[in-house]
Amino acid sequence: MSRSKVIEMMGITKDFEMGEEVVHALRGIDLTISKNDYVAIMGASGSGKSTLMNLIGCLDTPTQGTYILNNYDVSLLDEDELARIRNKEIGFVFQTFNLLPRSTSLQNVELPLIYAGLSPQERREKAFQALVSVGLKDRIYHKPNELSGGQRQRVAIARALVNNPSIILADEPTGNLDSKTSEDIMTLFDELQRLGNTIILVTHEADISKHADRIVRLHDGLVESDYMRSDNIHPVTS
Repeated sequence: MSRSKVIEMMGITKDFEMGEEVVHALRGIDLTISKNDYVAIMGASGSGKSTLMNLIGCLDTPTQGTYILNNYDVSLLDEDELARIRNKEIGFVFQTFNLLPRSTSLQNVELPLIYAGLSPQERREKAFQALVSVGLKDRIYHKPNELSGGQRQRVAIARALVNNPSIILADEPTGNLDSKTSEDIMTLFDELQRLGNTIILVTHEADISKHADRIVRLHDGLVESDYMRSDNIHPVTS
């Protein structure tokens, strides 16, 4: 049974002007990701993976090409529309956690719901449930400096989940964690995917990418390879 497509990218290019020079960061990306996929995007520095992540996350728009995110044509949206779609459709998890230092775990997780216009009571209930789902029921009133690195990342994951987004986009999510804590966080991502979430992981670490079912490798702004990890001989076909 075919699964619905969450992301469709066709002929995506992205150019940056650097003085008189034009840098072609992406040179024609075609990428399809379906609901409940678990994809790792990999590539060396300068391969275009950060640029692609910014486009997937609606933090930027392509120079050319079409990007359909859950039936929205992102390539045609203005800044306000991008912000709205970003809050509704994307749950972000960053290497540096990006938590507000003076706010509790609960308050940090509530943030996307404030932008979504939910009432204070609805926000608290949904944020509480999200924190419970990542194993932080006993840390909801703690501030970031009262939490370990792994607990901070769990707060960030709860924040990413709280709006029930189309995809969870994780950028080097274990980059600031030790190996044991990294494995705990990746086990949590594995569980989230089993529960039906679509996860896109941007990483340069082979050990982390092994948790994904599919590996997309970029090189010089192009997709160099795209394969299921269980069989890296056969490429993914849309």
